[in-house]
Amino acid sequence: MTTVEQPLGAVRERVLAELRQEIIAGRLGPGDRLVERELADRFGVSRVPVREAIRALVAEGFVTFETPRRTVVRPLTRTDVTELFELREALEVYAAGRAAERATKEGLAELKSLLARAAKATRTADAETITDVNTRFHDRILAMAGNSLLTSVMEPVDGRLRWMTRRNEEWPHLLAEHRELYEAVASGDAERARAHALAHVRTNYESTVRHLFGEDGQGDGRQGDGGQGSGEQGDADQP
Repeated sequence: MTTVEQPLGAVRERVLAELRQEIIAGRLGPGDRLVERELADRFGVSRVPVREAIRALVAEGFVTFETPRRTVVRPLTRTDVTELFELREALEVYAAGRAAERATKEGLAELKSLLARAAKATRTADAETITDVNTRFHDRILAMAGNSLLTSVMEPVDGRLRWMTRRNEEWPHLLAEHRELYEAVASGDAERARAHALAHVRTNYESTVRHLFGEDGQGDGRQGDGGQGSGEQGDADQP
């Protein structure tokens, strides 16, 4: 195939974005191999941007090197889920309180519009749209908190959270919880908003654990199972 005539950085970002979305959407599943040569042919690019995109996915926690020559989509572990939800709980609960204090008519209108889109996607069981809109809903609350550092801390883990939570298909329940969270933020009551955010994150954690591992996520389950490790460094799959 002909190599795409674009700057190397732009090609890398395109390949990275497409591979990340394939993993989040489940089109590439845990344990699936990423082979440089095959991906370069599929995307019509050289192997250099593919190699760089794979290394970026390793850094983001989506991919791991099983060996220096075998790269796979990382299997999700109970520890992965627990650690990410602990971070989410700490940051999103704080953000919800600040968003309630700083909410504007424009910000609330955007949240309401996202809820309408989520309701439509829920009726049609459109999993990809539901995941995307729900992520945007939480991102908007983070933005409404008015703390740029908070947003930058959450940004690197957003993709992994979407990867995990898309397995949770209790969509009507998620929609109901988001509506309650919206009402809490719109009320201007920071304590109420924090309480709803905390309950929502913990319920979502339990649902995610249940769908991923067949467990209820309650009790002392947040201790995790030891995880898979981050994988060893080395080159991506070679022919």
